[in-house]
Amino acid sequence: MSESLFSAGACAVDAPVVFVDLETTGGSVGEHRITEIGVVEIVHGQVSRWSTLVDPLQPIPPFIQQLTGITDEMVRGQPTFGQIAAALFARLDGKLFIAHNASFDRGFLCAEFERAGLSFRPDVLCTVRLSRALFPHEKRHGLDALVERHALVPEDRHRALADADLLWQFWQKLHALVPLVALRAQIERTTRRYRIAGDITDDLLDAAPAGHGVYAFFGEGDAALYVGRSVRVRQRVRAHLSGERRSARELRIAQQVRRVEWRETGGELGALLVEAPWVATLRPAYNRQPRVSRSDPVSAPWPFERAVLVEEFDRGSGARLFHAIDDWCYLGHAPTADEAAALTAPASARAFELSTYRILRGHLERGLPVQLIRAESAESVIGTAA
Repeated sequence: MSESLFSAGACAVDAPVVFVDLETTGGSVGEHRITEIGVVEIVHGQVSRWSTLVDPLQPIPPFIQQLTGITDEMVRGQPTFGQIAAALFARLDGKLFIAHNASFDRGFLCAEFERAGLSFRPDVLCTVRLSRALFPHEKRHGLDALVERHALVPEDRHRALADADLLWQFWQKLHALVPLVALRAQIERTTRRYRIAGDITDDLLDAAPAGHGVYAFFGEGDAALYVGRSVRVRQRVRAHLSGERRSARELRIAQQVRRVEWRETGGELGALLVEAPWVATLRPAYNRQPRVSRSDPVSAPWPFERAVLVEEFDRGSGARLFHAIDDWCYLGHAPTADEAAALTAPASARAFELSTYRILRGHLERGLPVQLIRAESAESVIGTAA
């Protein structure tokens, strides 16, 4: 396959790309360091190659020396990552980052750049994920499997530049095997984009709940745009904003987002109880507002003497949690009944929440248990709607 393919305009990606491979002293980003970097760079149809050994400032384990052929003697006296960081950043920045098991290479580079005072957040395409998407009938998608299946020509396996070059060979093969329109579409679906809206960073999104929760997007002037709930808040918010799963509507929202909030709920019931009043209060532009009929009450008598707890089992984490509700007002959740009971401290007045009324009334009508909160303890009763 000729390297003139890109300059002929038959490329599935219009932007500059870099095929990257690293060798390291081990698999832990926090503990281990990079020993070699290989880059095949494609810019305006021109192909260039660059590589360097890196002094990791720590011993290379014997089994890794045997695997890669890179010894302690070879890296001693080579530049440290800090010494090449600025030049490497300039080489990689603004280009689509393509690697095999890309989270490994990206993770090491992000950590090393961070130590050097640089924030590296490229858009990433993993060739393992791309191979699985394009050839779902194949069982193996490791680099050795790609070499065998696509007749790639390895020069020096487990050396950084040679393995980066194998990815470039694979990329060229794809253009001959897959129709260009289909290839472009699959690359777009597979690419993980880290260029987040507004001042939102990927590091900020890492702080979002991994499990159940509710999130809200805000635009210019802190105007509420959208409230949603998910069983995986972090993944869902990132998908909204980073282009992993954008519909035309999601794209319109993402272009306006300047701030994001979230609330961990620990379970599906909690997500429902948090989402509905948040939508009603914020009235986000892209949410359907809940319908209020003439038969809906503006208030309703509370059918219990005191606040109640509703127990929920979070199937995702395997943990129990307790939701505190009083006078048709959701007060929050906690991992134990005693902690949840503490959320029900007397208040002068609680605003009637129609959404909570609807959700809890349905819960009670199904005969599911609630716990009456007493001064000493919580007493279980079978709930019935008044």
